[in-house]
Amino acid sequence: MNLAEINLLENLKRGRDEYGVVAVKAEFEAEGTRPDELLRLLEVAQRADIKVALKIGGCEAVSDLLASKLYGADYIIAPMVETPYALTKFIEAKTKTHDSRGNTTSFLFNLETETTLDNLDAMLPIARSGVDGIVFGRVDFTLSRGLARNQINDRAITDAVLQVAHKCRDNGLELVVGGSVAIEAIPALREIRQVRLDRFETRKIVFDGAALDHRRIEDGIMHAVAFELAWLKNKRDYYNSIAKEDLARIAMMEARMPQPKVIQHAA
Repeated sequence: MNLAEINLLENLKRGRDEYGVVAVKAEFEAEGTRPDELLRLLEVAQRADIKVALKIGGCEAVSDLLASKLYGADYIIAPMVETPYALTKFIEAKTKTHDSRGNTTSFLFNLETETTLDNLDAMLPIARSGVDGIVFGRVDFTLSRGLARNQINDRAITDAVLQVAHKCRDNGLELVVGGSVAIEAIPALREIRQVRLDRFETRKIVFDGAALDHRRIEDGIMHAVAFELAWLKNKRDYYNSIAKEDLARIAMMEARMPQPKVIQHAA
């Protein structure tokens, strides 16, 4: 581990001990996490004794599911599962890749569009027997309603999450809330937690729902933001070093190449 990763590790340990951090998160989907990045994140998470949540590329992304099994993800989230059929395909794919005997991985699907909310009642019987819960992606859900991103904490969005919270509670499904979780989201999250809220997440950090009861939850969320910023800087420096590692050899080889002859034209 480099010095930046040691600092990331200390950040996670403090988040775990003081703020209710239970996992880190990576995405094969929108974030496009590369294998080497995921391995670095896995090592930091394992040393901090916290879990790893991984969003795969789609409801039937078998290669991603196999990779998640190899890497050892604790939570697997399938994005854009909008219909009963898509949910069935996700369940079939994860059943194919993950043996149910002794399996401790939790499987959830993203509710991130108005279409999924409209279809949720038809999806619940399938969900009860095949997955562990739902992740409500507030940013994409807000945008799917034709609203601006900064309207994510509006009453209408919170009411939609509450609707899903009631359904999760009544059907024995976990509820995780994500999507631009910042200090401004705390009142809405606390209201949702009164119905059901198992976890909530920033882009990279997953909190236990009970963390909302902590008197310093605002500090906890800012601590998560600090982790993400440090992670992005470490990622930038890592790839910069790769980009530069062969510069000297490139210059040496270019110097060995014969220079093109300049053809003089007669006046």
